[in-house]
Amino acid sequence: MSFHAWFELIASGLITGGVYAVVALGLNLQYGLMRILNVAHGEFMVLGAYLTWAAHAAFGVSPLVMLPVSFIALALIGLAVHRLCFRRLTATTPDLDVFEARGLMVSFGLMFLVQNFVSFVWGGDLRGYDYLTDPVAIGGAQFAGNKLLVFGLAVAVSLGLIVLLRQTLLGKGVRALMQSPTGARLVGIATDKLHPAMFGVGLGLSGVAGCLLSMTYTISPAMGEPYTVTALIVITLGGFGSMGGALAGALVLGVVEAVGMHFTSPSLKALLSYTVFIVVLLCRPKGLFAK
Repeated sequence: MSFHAWFELIASGLITGGVYAVVALGLNLQYGLMRILNVAHGEFMVLGAYLTWAAHAAFGVSPLVMLPVSFIALALIGLAVHRLCFRRLTATTPDLDVFEARGLMVSFGLMFLVQNFVSFVWGGDLRGYDYLTDPVAIGGAQFAGNKLLVFGLAVAVSLGLIVLLRQTLLGKGVRALMQSPTGARLVGIATDKLHPAMFGVGLGLSGVAGCLLSMTYTISPAMGEPYTVTALIVITLGGFGSMGGALAGALVLGVVEAVGMHFTSPSLKALLSYTVFIVVLLCRPKGLFAK
């Protein structure tokens, strides 16, 4: 393979990995902070994608305008879901292991609820629209303009969240809760306010990921589940609770998938992802980038 071919292949993997990162960061935030393994995360991403498509198809609204709209809409839904489901679950389940199991069952119910809601409102057909599809030449390789934009926005959102968690007082409170919930309460961190807020931010990020996906791919009500699984693989690669690790793990997985599919077959994408997942679990169970 020529240098340009390798460059195009790796760049394609990084673009895919950027979207993986936004999906995984939201899920990692929820699990790392509250131990809620939200398997419905991908379905909420689909909801963000359909909101973006519907606004563009009906009113010609730019997907860039829908980025903050999708974040706010899904964040508000996240606050409502936490209040209706997980707040009561937290109050009635003091044992962490039991809480995780019950939370998983609740999120399974949410997954089917959101998926069927999207199918009922918008139908089961594939949906999509054209946006910045003209090719852009970089380093002798050509990429669709929308994919380059998606990659740039995905990395910017991911880095923005990482900076927020590392450099702000709010971020320090979140990291304290991830490391020691009891210690965080002892120093006065208001967990009753921080938990719903961060759950909302996590779902807001899923809305952003859905908006980004709608710019480049056709969407369907059933597309969320594979992205939830991919997010779990990314979190395992980067280490549970590690935001920087999730970003790095997402980019690595995107490149591994792109290179692997090029030399084997696109139908083996899931096999490649699961192989990486199993190898990391066996060799580095805390993640490749965990401290």
